[in-house]
Amino acid sequence: MRIRATVAAVTGALALSAFAVPAAQADGSASYRSDAAKFHAAAGASGKAALRASAAADDPYALDVTFSDLKVNKGKAIPVGTSKHVAVPTTFTLTHGADVDITADDFVTGAYIYKGSFDTPDNILFGILPATCTPVSATTATCAGDIDIYPGEGELSNTDAGAWKAGALAIAYNGEDSSSSDFDITKVGLADQGGFASPNVQRYSKLTVNASPEPVKKGKTITVKGALTRANWDTNKYAGYTVQPVKLQFKKKGTTTYVDVKTVKSASAGALKTTVKASADGYFRYNFAGTTTTPAVKAAGDFVDVN
Repeated sequence: MRIRATVAAVTGALALSAFAVPAAQADGSASYRSDAAKFHAAAGASGKAALRASAAADDPYALDVTFSDLKVNKGKAIPVGTSKHVAVPTTFTLTHGADVDITADDFVTGAYIYKGSFDTPDNILFGILPATCTPVSATTATCAGDIDIYPGEGELSNTDAGAWKAGALAIAYNGEDSSSSDFDITKVGLADQGGFASPNVQRYSKLTVNASPEPVKKGKTITVKGALTRANWDTNKYAGYTVQPVKLQFKKKGTTTYVDVKTVKSASAGALKTTVKASADGYFRYNFAGTTTTPAVKAAGDFVDVN
């Protein structure tokens, strides 16, 4: 859930109508995600760090819960396209006080990732559903759940690509209904902890190749064209990734390994073009090593028959 430019409008009273839920999730399953974003934003707007010992009269009380061993996507980068939903797996350990009932129907917890500072993030993404926890002792549980990303709903912008941090929160409603007119936030417990490592969120990349003419006589010139593009989250389309080094590789027919031929820099619209001399039957492909904001990608090999 994108919270950019909305945090300042949320007070300690929680302002439970302050956030819009993306259309793709506008049903009952969205309540956890919506509430989690609002609770985190309200805590940040009130200037509270995670697990502050005291709370204001219009804030949730500090829940005796801490988190550890948080892992997002098994530490692997998170490539996101322009429209397809991405479910990012997370696992973490939850430790709680003896007075916290994590098996209660209205106790929820889950991991999230955020861009920028913990108290006032530029963007934050939660799961649609809370994590599922399995007790391993009287005060410890192992938890697993997903963070859900919907790029087609405007949840990401191009400036979001790159480094993020991770966090986890827990909410004990204790019978309170956040949609009720007499909702009493001071009876709700909140634990919110950030600063965990997260893999980069990346703009999904595509790479094409076309070698011609086909067939070609030995010693003649082969022109190898292609294009390097990546997701543009501002337009929900793919756009050229320019001025990037891309390797042209060749695999001789009957062998299993591609070898580097030369490096080509992508031009306008991500276009790639170079020439080589025909020497043997085989496959040409382009290979992009990736950057912090864009994943590595290899084009499928294009076969050239050399006579």
